Amino acid sequence: MTTICSKSADGTIALGEALGSRLGPGDVVALFGELGSGKTTLAKGIARGAGVGEEVFSPSFTLIHEHRGRAPFYHVDLYRLTGAEDVEQLGLEEYLYGQGIVVIEWADRARSLLPAERIDIALDFAGDDRRAIQISGTSERMQKIVGLVVSDAGACN
Repeated sequence: MTTICSKSADGTIALGEALGSRLGPGDVVALFGELGSGKTTLAKGIARGAGVGEEVFSPSFTLIHEHRGRAPFYHVDLYRLTGAEDVEQLGLEEYLYGQGIVVIEWADRARSLLPAERIDIALDFAGDDRRAIQISGTSERMQKIVGLVVSDAGACN
């Protein structure tokens, strides 16, 4: 796991763009962090990097927003779900094992359903608009993508 420092919302979006530009069909990104930690901001950047031309907003009320990009882009927000049963009823597995790029906010609420191959990102407050962003890949391919993103962004010193 590597920690990247973002000094602003624009920096978090740029990090997301760098990641999104390297993702393809079937890739899953699981976002973890407290309310207001920057998950949606990062998701916006990932979407932009994945070729989504429209603005991406938190799908808190519809739970899943579908967008067009280089591949179908699914932005999932599990904040309002309270248990594993709610997540299972959502039909999330259909998206997780499909041909789109899936970004999940509040991924801890679906941990048992997450695919083995994915990128995990934990966002933490580091004061003001700064964030400490821990990123890791769970497979060799995902680790390679993470390595490229980290080399672009630079790790925290």
